[in-house]
Amino acid sequence: MTRYLLKRLGQTVLIIILVSFLTFLLVSIMPRDPVYAMYGTDIDEAQYEIGYKELNLDKNIIERYLIWANQVLHGDFGISYKYHTPVTQVIGDKIGVTLYLSIISTLISMPIGILLGIITAVKRGKWQDTVLTLTANVTASVPSFVIAVVLMWVFVIKMKLFSTSGFTLPWVDFGQSVKQGFLPIVCLSLGGIAGTCRQTRSSMLEAIRQDYVRTARSKGLKEGFIIYKHVMRNGLVPIITLVGGRLSSLIAGSAFVENVFGIPGMGNLLVNSVNNVDIPIMQATVMLTALVVSLAYLVTDFLYVVVDPRISLK
Repeated sequence: MTRYLLKRLGQTVLIIILVSFLTFLLVSIMPRDPVYAMYGTDIDEAQYEIGYKELNLDKNIIERYLIWANQVLHGDFGISYKYHTPVTQVIGDKIGVTLYLSIISTLISMPIGILLGIITAVKRGKWQDTVLTLTANVTASVPSFVIAVVLMWVFVIKMKLFSTSGFTLPWVDFGQSVKQGFLPIVCLSLGGIAGTCRQTRSSMLEAIRQDYVRTARSKGLKEGFIIYKHVMRNGLVPIITLVGGRLSSLIAGSAFVENVFGIPGMGNLLVNSVNNVDIPIMQATVMLTALVVSLAYLVTDFLYVVVDPRISLK
């Protein structure tokens, strides 16, 4: 276990280093001059030279990367070009909002999707399977921002049941948090429910056709026991992989939902930073997203053993 953990942690560190270097290259490929992005276009030549050196642009790319990486390791992502304040201060509250929405949506979508997938597999060919599979296919094919616009139009504009913008964490004001967060969480959860349902159905149907299931039935075991003890243990293993991928897609895809509902999260911040060429904000957002996703995939590797102890970490 310890050896495997160290190996996976080493791989995660290498991934983070590679992502950090590619993220740093944003400075080199952005079409706008970083000096003008930071200080404005009305500076004179002397001020430009000062800013050029302050941003370490007079050094080669390796030296600049090492300086930047050292600052990041100490929690310093630089100064925001737009807000002119430390990046960590700008994203401090926003990352909590996005992580809250992503984690809650994952905790909702995974169990519901697995349950519906099991129902469709057990009731294969019956009306339950037809209705749920058709609904999952339609939901999975509709982009999240389209669902967000529809939910906004129905429940906010027409029915006036929920707030139109903003977000409040539940430990600050639970009632307000429900009003502002219900629709975004539903919007982010629907795609996960649909995808998990479809994957669970495929995995369960494959497991049901195995010889050990026919053997269990020939012994006279109850169908419910067979589904729980044999089919689910084997059929749910591929589903675990969806957890890491689902979390990464939520963090990346939350930009559309956050913009529609006016939520001050990381997605909304990333969109604004791209529009304003705020390179430090973009770098910090990409790095933090990569770190969260890498840790999520690390956790899924250990969940394999929890679901099926026969899988060896070695």
